[in-house]
Amino acid sequence: MIRYGKILICDLDPVSDVGSLLRRILESQPLLRIREDVMGGSNSGKEHLLSVIWNFHPDIVFFVLAPVFRETKELLEAATKLRRSPPVIAVVNNEEEPEDILQLFEAGAVDFVTVPLKATEVLPRVWQLLRETPCEDGQRLKERLGLTHFVGTSPAFLAEMRKIPLVAKCNAGALILGETGTGKEVFARAIHDLSPRAEKSFVPVNCGAIPVELAENELFGHERGAYTGASRARFGMIHEADGGTLFLDEISSLPLLVQAKLLRFLDEKEYRPLGSTKMCKADVRVIAAANTALEKAVKASTFREDLYYRLNIIPFMLPALRNRREDILVLARHFMAKYGSSYGRHVIEFRPDAVKKLLHYEWPGNVRELEHTIERAVLLCDQKLICEKDILLPQDDDSGYPHTFQKAKADAIARFEKTYIEGLLIAYSGNISNAAKAAQKNRRAFWELIRKHQIDVQPFRSTKAYTPR
Repeated sequence: MIRYGKILICDLDPVSDVGSLLRRILESQPLLRIREDVMGGSNSGKEHLLSVIWNFHPDIVFFVLAPVFRETKELLEAATKLRRSPPVIAVVNNEEEPEDILQLFEAGAVDFVTVPLKATEVLPRVWQLLRETPCEDGQRLKERLGLTHFVGTSPAFLAEMRKIPLVAKCNAGALILGETGTGKEVFARAIHDLSPRAEKSFVPVNCGAIPVELAENELFGHERGAYTGASRARFGMIHEADGGTLFLDEISSLPLLVQAKLLRFLDEKEYRPLGSTKMCKADVRVIAAANTALEKAVKASTFREDLYYRLNIIPFMLPALRNRREDILVLARHFMAKYGSSYGRHVIEFRPDAVKKLLHYEWPGNVRELEHTIERAVLLCDQKLICEKDILLPQDDDSGYPHTFQKAKADAIARFEKTYIEGLLIAYSGNISNAAKAAQKNRRAFWELIRKHQIDVQPFRSTKAYTPR
């Protein structure tokens, strides 16, 4: 099965159009992400090349041969001496001597293609190398860490995953930040499962779903008669998690008073239930999670700064799915297999049009939205291949992403015009003459814009018009 791949083109001959042609051939494949860089010789060229490889993490590197053969060889040797160097394919012309091509292999190249380039020669080499060099680093890492159920190979995702066993061994505070649907609870459960507390309870609490007036009661519990209707004592979540892990999701939703009591519990490992005169103790590890706006809540004084620093000893920052696009298809196939088995549907793959739709969408709901989308597609699909029509997205008119620059520009202009006109109509209470004057357009042209965007002027005329001076 062909996987997503990242290709780096090192163009050492920018005067020719070989690099551009190679890029067009590779971009014809939706599963390939391409980066093209013009490289120079000397030490600065080597440093730039190594920096690009380190940050881009390509699966394959193409070297477009330089007019000066020595520069190509030097850069190629620098790239292949990396600890985890990607395979290199050299692009040469038919005039190169066999001895020169042999030197490329000695310098570390694994294959070569000749100019003029043909897709039938370039692409098979790419697919073969991708099949021979799957994302084993990520898989071996997951096996070594005991996290084989984690799905994803992007560097940003793996970097956060590497922290889990280290954090699991200690009781230090952990704060997991990320957008909704990025897998914060999955990370929290993994920390618990790999910790000495694994045999005890993992208690997840969605703080955003608890009414403000009940937050303290939910966490700390109450004694009988603590308030009207409290006919019997009730333990809180902290008691339930004794010896284990308490996961507080959307922690910024907790009232300030409860935040203060939680901070005391974190420091002293003791708390007082509502209506009780006695302090209770509990051995609980607290893992908190929030979206990326938590620091803004601290600055706005809606979240205690001391609690923030107490929780944020070991931070996790989970990447949004749009920032780990190489994982979209990996996750989609994982969910396809999962729900195909659950519902007895024999779907085996995605058609190219479905792949394109998945890769071009921005996924504001992240992995959770992708999972629900694939589950729905598995149910709707009436054949073995999931096609574009089976993948229902909120912006289905253009697959969630404009296909051309012109369309994107036209859409942005249309949104601006409508918002601008409605703003003027509000400001001048529906008086078209005054609104047109403020826009420095004649009344007829302004009226045509109103008709173009199908704006009903009447609701804006509910108040007395404002006449500009």
